[in-house]
Amino acid sequence: MNRWGTVGMKIGLSDVEGHVLHGLLEETSGDIVIRLDRQGFIIHASANIAELGLDMSAALLLPHITDLAERGHAALLAEHVAQVLEGSSQIGWAEFPVNACGDSDNCREAPYQSWYALSLSPMRTSDGTPDGALCLMRSVQQLRSLEGELHTRAVTDPLTGLANRQAFCASLRRHLARGGGQMVAVFAVDGMRALLLRYGQRTADEVLWGFAKFLETMTLPGHELGQLDGERFAVLLPEMTLRGAREWAEDVLQTFAGLTAPAQSTNKPKAPQLTASAGLARVECTVDWTLREAELGLVLARAGGGRQAAVAGHRRAA
Repeated sequence: MNRWGTVGMKIGLSDVEGHVLHGLLEETSGDIVIRLDRQGFIIHASANIAELGLDMSAALLLPHITDLAERGHAALLAEHVAQVLEGSSQIGWAEFPVNACGDSDNCREAPYQSWYALSLSPMRTSDGTPDGALCLMRSVQQLRSLEGELHTRAVTDPLTGLANRQAFCASLRRHLARGGGQMVAVFAVDGMRALLLRYGQRTADEVLWGFAKFLETMTLPGHELGQLDGERFAVLLPEMTLRGAREWAEDVLQTFAGLTAPAQSTNKPKAPQLTASAGLARVECTVDWTLREAELGLVLARAGGGRQAAVAGHRRAA
């Protein structure tokens, strides 16, 4: 008997099943191997199933394979397993989260979510009758984490960490789909181009980062903050009237100007005064129309000397 037949015996498999196990394990040695009966109950499992907090030796009742999945994914896993148990061999991998932990003794106290992929091979008796399945459970948590990190990078600005234009516009579309009507404010630090030419990109980046963090502290619960481009920031203001949104924006601008006012000194050259402006608009029609109106308000605010909030098309936005 070869070593795969020996492994098969350790988890209660025949020589034939041991060869099937060989095929399952030839690419990996760290996966969890499970033997299911015809109803999907776990009758044998490799020792590393303890990583999921399941102790087969102490189980009074056979656990079902769907018991490993979180409640919201159990039905989908059950459907997937049922097709294999009925004899289908054309079923691919199924991915689902489990509450797993490295120390089974503490699993109930501090569970964490981990994603696994499940592959099943149907088993048959000598006369061709379906006789359960062999399963291979492989951790895909690292891949899931990588996908999440890539998604986060795709929807955030690398300098400030705020939601980028794509993500903010997606949020606006969702609000428009529900009827819109909220107020949105677009902020920008005045004179950024002159600041960049005089002090360089590094200083300009520091100013933008600082302004982004300042806006984060000024936003209220329920507000949504995003960065439209290298200079402009947008804040969605739900449940605010035009008057309330304007008063809030003006308070933000006055606070920023006060915080960035240069200290008076006769020994050092006077530092530049940093100010910001804002444009306001109501979320309606389309995303492009909404942002255009807000940015027109920003243009009007800057044309009036900056450090103020303005509304373009006041009659339509009121």
